[in-house]
Amino acid sequence: MFVDNFIQVPGSDYTGNAVEVMNGVRFDPGMLRPYLGKNNERLVTINTGRMIYDNTKQIYLPERRPVRIRDLMNQGMFHSVWNATSLRKEEWIQLDQAVIPALRDRLRFYDDMKKASNFSGFNGMGKLTLEYETTNDVGEAVVDMDGLSPGRTDNPLFKLRSLPLPITHSDFWFSARRLAVSRSGGVPLDTRMVEMASRRCAEMVEDTAIGIETGIQFGTVASGVTAHDGLSKVYGATNFPYRITKTDLTTPTGSNPEAVMQDVIEMREEMYDIGAYGPFVLYTSTSYDAWLDNDYFRTGSTAISRTLRERIRGIEGIMDIRRLDQLNSGYQMLLIQMSSETLRAVTGMAFTVVQWESQGGMRLNFKVMGIEVPQFFADYDGDAAIVHGTTS
Repeated sequence: MFVDNFIQVPGSDYTGNAVEVMNGVRFDPGMLRPYLGKNNERLVTINTGRMIYDNTKQIYLPERRPVRIRDLMNQGMFHSVWNATSLRKEEWIQLDQAVIPALRDRLRFYDDMKKASNFSGFNGMGKLTLEYETTNDVGEAVVDMDGLSPGRTDNPLFKLRSLPLPITHSDFWFSARRLAVSRSGGVPLDTRMVEMASRRCAEMVEDTAIGIETGIQFGTVASGVTAHDGLSKVYGATNFPYRITKTDLTTPTGSNPEAVMQDVIEMREEMYDIGAYGPFVLYTSTSYDAWLDNDYFRTGSTAISRTLRERIRGIEGIMDIRRLDQLNSGYQMLLIQMSSETLRAVTGMAFTVVQWESQGGMRLNFKVMGIEVPQFFADYDGDAAIVHGTTS
């Protein structure tokens, strides 16, 4: 059981042009996307602070609506970004369309996490950490003939933990002249830079979720009513401290498929021992591919029955076996229970593109940014339904 809350940690001192720009618009990225609407009206899309229910996604989402920049200025609000050379709405659409496929192409493991469990619908830009609680499993059932025997009552125990909500981002820029040439010549805005920036962000999120990249650590609270259990840190599957480790995997040779099968079965038994019963997905490092697609023979047999990959998929509880391209160090396996009790993808802000100007308006700076954070859970006793296997 996990109960979520947010905490804003004061006292942080950040410097840098991009952060100063974000601070000037109350960390609302919509205000950094000025565009030209009908009749060349300069508009931005703002977060109203209200939540509305999305019937399609069946979740509450922050309400956003377009407003005229001059109306905001009449209300006493002003930001230098609004003086920047505004993109047309169609040009913003081009940039956004370049972001989506670039992200999808690089997010295999994190995308699986999203499909299994996704937590979103909050303003991640306005929070620094996401707090959650773990609890033990309590209660007992009593069996009698008249229902009068007193049952033992118990209260659950809780531990408070937290997850930082870092921003993953990558920058690029256009010159004002290049934008003007694009418009006057009728040539579409070149989206190669935004595609590359989006790929870098996607690769960082994926590597962090797997555990190849060390996740960010934020200041934790050691005492008081909101004291956290453990570090407030972003972990991946291969470096989550509560994962189960198995360090005696068999090195495949093509002639020992039954030993590899036995490794997977032993990993599943580790899951059963902590009360995790699936569904499981087995992720493998790149080194396994050549052997997984090799012919599988039983000992003493001469007839080809199937590949080793097909045989592993036949194990009860394992719904798929998938390669992780970024997991390319030696022979490694990850057996994970794909449920909200084990993991989830936290979406504080979907990846978007924002802009601001510099050098007297001659340079238009852009940033692809988003708050996409992998989160893994352990129960009150410190058990996590993740088995990480290595050969040593």
